Amino acid sequence: MSVNTERYETAAARYLEAWNATEPEALRKAVAAAWAADGSYTDPLADVRGHEGVAAVIAAAHEQFPGFVFRPLGAVDGHHDTARFGWELVNEADGSAPVAGFDVVTLDGEGRIRQVLGFLDRVPAGA
Repeated sequence: MSVNTERYETAAARYLEAWNATEPEALRKAVAAAWAADGSYTDPLADVRGHEGVAAVIAAAHEQFPGFVFRPLGAVDGHHDTARFGWELVNEADGSAPVAGFDVVTLDGEGRIRQVLGFLDRVPAGA
């Protein structure tokens, strides 16, 4: 059985591009490219729907962790309209990665995200 992983890899790359956008206009555009208009994002700390809500969660992460970037961790795996992938939040200054997680995303027919279910595997104490 062969699964075309390019669709899932593209969705994950757009997702991480949005999470790495720090300038408001770039963030707005990246979220619109990655998520469907009514797409949602849910993790232990957030539960939002729509582009503005998703962008606000991303902006808040950058406020809490300035100078950090989100990087993929391992391969993207997917089937039907669902993909899963790991990521870590890396300090560009020293290479440390205090936060890591695993996300499961559901895509629409155009490959945009309808739903993200995020899991935090590693978080700093007090965060």
